[in-house]
Amino acid sequence: MSCHTHSSLQPWNTFNLNARAAQISVINDRETLCQLWQESRVAQQPVLILGEGSNVLFLEDFSGHVLINRIQGIEISETEENWHLHIGAGENWHQLVEHTLKTGIAGLENLALIPGCAGSAPIQNIGAYGIEFNRVCEYVDIVELSTGNTMRMSSAECEFGYRDSIFKHRYQEGYAIVAVGLILAKKWKPILSYGDLTKLDPASVTPQHVFDAVCHMRRSKLPDPKVTGNAGSFFKNPVIDAEKAQALLQYYPSMPHYPQADGSMKLAAGWLIDQCHLKGLREGGAMVHQQQALVLINVEDATGNDVVRLAHEVRTQVGNKFDIWLEPEVRFICATGEVNAVEVIA
Repeated sequence: MSCHTHSSLQPWNTFNLNARAAQISVINDRETLCQLWQESRVAQQPVLILGEGSNVLFLEDFSGHVLINRIQGIEISETEENWHLHIGAGENWHQLVEHTLKTGIAGLENLALIPGCAGSAPIQNIGAYGIEFNRVCEYVDIVELSTGNTMRMSSAECEFGYRDSIFKHRYQEGYAIVAVGLILAKKWKPILSYGDLTKLDPASVTPQHVFDAVCHMRRSKLPDPKVTGNAGSFFKNPVIDAEKAQALLQYYPSMPHYPQADGSMKLAAGWLIDQCHLKGLREGGAMVHQQQALVLINVEDATGNDVVRLAHEVRTQVGNKFDIWLEPEVRFICATGEVNAVEVIA
């Protein structure tokens, strides 16, 4: 474990915002994670657990203790039909995708280059190019921080939804994810329903082909957070009822739309923002990305308030034009912990 007091959070958030924390500790095991959380609670000090900070926006300095989860480990077992992976929460997600491919295990390639740690994947139910985390999740191991007791939750018990899970609700406070279990079928079936993947030949495509195509698409559209601070997709893709979607399609027949199992329709938030001609819109040091309108970037020492003002303007213009009110996908963190992102930018 390493511990730093009154330290910058800049290395620990991909937005590259220079907020500070009263204390930052990098933790490699469950016991230390519980111990430091308990000590902070006794001291009545706010606590925030982070992976790689790829989905957070610091609105101001954090007044408490930030615990960086770096619990490692990759264990692979198999049955006749499936691969079973037990992954430490602190493992880098993209490196995990690369590792599985190199060992001959397919099924994660559509989720390549998603930033963050494995332990963050179930919280957001991460997804891209036709697949979400819940499709490959077998279980999630969590620890009750006040007691050190661990629980294994099946995929069904995680209550996964679109960018949602039980870890944003019932198990948001007082618990931490320490490992995830993945199940990947040995009989691989490519998912080629999105973007350039539709151009691949299902009869000859390999997992490596899909991986390469996904990486190419993401790198061509999305800024590298190591170069330009960002948190990936800033807004959720809105889901609206079918009647409203059909009315919009009469005016915008080329509007991207994705029917859902319950009859609703998912729309592309980036397309909605683009129709408002907001690429390049700037507030202070924050800007709407020129290539992908769904991404807000830190172009010049942005503050959390710069990003909030920009997000408010984007939401307002899209809402006024389409009567669709976007919701942030990114978690907003104030001095004492997470706050309601929609309320902040409304």
